[in-house]
Amino acid sequence: MGESRTDHDRLFKELISNFFEEFMLLFFPEACEQINFKNVRFLPQELFTDVTGGDKHEVDLLVETQLKGEDSLIIIHIEAQSTYQHHFNERMFVYFSRIFQKHRRKILPIAIFSYETPRAEPNSYTLTFPFVDILQFNYLSVELKKKNWREYIRQENPVAAALLSKMGYTNDEKVEIKKEFFRILIRLELDPAKQTLLTGFFETYLTLNEEEEHKFREEVKAMEPKEGEKIMEVITSYERKGIELGRK
Repeated sequence: MGESRTDHDRLFKELISNFFEEFMLLFFPEACEQINFKNVRFLPQELFTDVTGGDKHEVDLLVETQLKGEDSLIIIHIEAQSTYQHHFNERMFVYFSRIFQKHRRKILPIAIFSYETPRAEPNSYTLTFPFVDILQFNYLSVELKKKNWREYIRQENPVAAALLSKMGYTNDEKVEIKKEFFRILIRLELDPAKQTLLTGFFETYLTLNEEEEHKFREEVKAMEPKEGEKIMEVITSYERKGIELGRK
């Protein structure tokens, strides 16, 4: 497992672990209405070995919770996929099978696709014969590059803010997206640690060159004074923490 893949897993896991309810509300509101978020526990990461291929795979995120009005526990399995993988739907089914075998509970599988270019990704796995259908396995999915970032900038949702950086946009829109990210961030009024988490995620995936960064800062200065000042405070705080980390 390469470093870039590990970093990708870590970033998405941190984002969703800290804002699990907001993630479900953003992309799966119908499921969100049924989940009891007062009883949420993140399970240890599962490690599965592919006996045939000899590869080891880690499940990205397992969340134990309940549905409203039910006493029994359920597990939500979230898999973040940053690079194309042949037969990914089959791997989702294998994970589902092994998680079910271990926990024997209802499982809600979710796949997040964050490829750099949009793809037609399946959200099911089937096993059939000409004479009988054996299996129809379905999972929820979201393909970020197929999302229009402009549809999410009015939502007071920290996950929406961070994932603007992974949605569909053109290079000419990058400066505007960064401004909208910080606008959402200051409206949310989060604590400094969560602001840093979201800013670090966003900056990892959407980077500006020197000219674009200069344009961004000039446009922030031209904003309504109170809004522009708050944005610069967040940026300064984030950059200061980066410098301190670099020194350490």
